[in-house]
Amino acid sequence: MATPPPPPRSPGSPRASDAGSAGRHEREIHTLDEFDASLARPGGLAGQRIQSVDLTDRTFALLTASTATTVFLGCAMEPEAAAKVRADGALVFPPVPDLPFDPYRNRLYTPGELYDGVTGDGGYARTPDARSYAWFGATRADGDVFSSMLRSLHDDAVGDALDEHLAGRRTIGVMGGHAMGRGTEAYAGAARLGRALARTGHTVATGGGPGAMEAANLGAYTAPLADTALADALALLARTPSFTPSVTEWARAAFAVRELLPGGGDSVSLPTWFYGHEPPNAFAGHIAKYFANALREDGLLARSTAGVVFLPGAAGTVQEIFDDATSNYYGSLGTPTPMVLVDRAHWTDRFPAWPLLERLAEGRPMAARIALVDSVDDAPAALERLAAA
Repeated sequence: MATPPPPPRSPGSPRASDAGSAGRHEREIHTLDEFDASLARPGGLAGQRIQSVDLTDRTFALLTASTATTVFLGCAMEPEAAAKVRADGALVFPPVPDLPFDPYRNRLYTPGELYDGVTGDGGYARTPDARSYAWFGATRADGDVFSSMLRSLHDDAVGDALDEHLAGRRTIGVMGGHAMGRGTEAYAGAARLGRALARTGHTVATGGGPGAMEAANLGAYTAPLADTALADALALLARTPSFTPSVTEWARAAFAVRELLPGGGDSVSLPTWFYGHEPPNAFAGHIAKYFANALREDGLLARSTAGVVFLPGAAGTVQEIFDDATSNYYGSLGTPTPMVLVDRAHWTDRFPAWPLLERLAEGRPMAARIALVDSVDDAPAALERLAAA
């Protein structure tokens, strides 16, 4: 069977080897400072994409500048300025009122942004994260094309921001189940893994939810702190082992750790409102939250350019193993990246993904990039060994 060509980039996938990517991002304006700097250059705003910038204080500049080929994405403007740029021929996507999210956003989320208000009387239900999930649940069932368009615009903007954030970084994905409880040895092991990877200069990326995902982001958060910081965090979090029955208390425990241990390290996470019953964890410094789970899954694996560690999990983790294996098998994203499966019994007996992965890899370049280890503490060395193969 002929090897299929690499698939086209979806809105959630990185632009690997895209020579035009840098130039495209140079045309994007995300702040007032960038707007002012563009005005001062020859050509001004011509051809620029101004994304989610409040321009209500730049009315004079908009009235006097040439904007015939400018694109405005969700930029607030005074009515006279909006009328003038439209008359110029600019393409204007106006802000959408009464949404709990910005479909044109020009940056990734932070935990504080998604959980704004969680410490108040309303708890989690009043946060932007919960309100966005409620909006999603109400609109995805009615088939409204406008709501579908808003979700697509948002997810593409988030993917774009994630590409910019991860450019030049060595990113390692950590996959695993959401059911792994705080206070367990498995959770502590996943946190040690995240800390070890971050301390070797890698950016840890997870699916952004609870369980193994939260633990890996927690480990990366404690990486620049004293070794005792992780033990302190684990002890505090163990008092609220799960997001059930209360997401509010679960999230508040995480923010209590951040307050107790300020100055933590960065990592990224890619959660989804598609699985809104799984709240995002608060330990990733930058969060790329999507409405479309398929974009999130594909984007997370494709952006894990330095490899992926698969902790014990069930259906979701098995799917991720073979999504990653498929791109490595065909080389659709370039040279195969390391894949490390953790817990021999889990991946050979309970869910025997390893024997099938071995069989797929036979005789292919990916064979030198897969490993099965007994303990999570063996994973960093295995990644290093596979990367050198």
